[in-house]
Amino acid sequence: MAEVSFYILPTESLQDRYLFACKLIEKAYRSGSFCYVLTDSAEQSRIIDDLLWTFRAGSFIPHQLYSGEQPEVEQVILIGSLDAPENWQKVLFNLSSRYPDIAPQTERILEILDNSETTKEAGRSRYRQYQQSGMKVTTYKDW
Repeated sequence: MAEVSFYILPTESLQDRYLFACKLIEKAYRSGSFCYVLTDSAEQSRIIDDLLWTFRAGSFIPHQLYSGEQPEVEQVILIGSLDAPENWQKVLFNLSSRYPDIAPQTERILEILDNSETTKEAGRSRYRQYQQSGMKVTTYKDW
């Protein structure tokens, strides 16, 4: 059963939310996890894609946009608005506003919320769904 972590940022800035996500993605990559970053749209995916190149000088995180075709290499972070492909379901970063399609092999889901009411409202709904599914949910605040 997946473990879910909610990170609630003190700011309403979408940019801060995305930068925080990039830091966590980098941490996951450095620990050997090749995760999937679920977004709401192709535009949001491109924003994350661009930020992963620029958010920290000297940082390199192999990543690419996912459009439904299986990537040629497996050691890459995938970003997309489609459900995660089979080999990228272990760790899921949910930056979308929807409850993700969770596979049996999903071990960890990371939800990163800014402090805007819209984002928190969608997050509360997903929080309840995770709990109702029997998942362990942890919340982190004051970043």
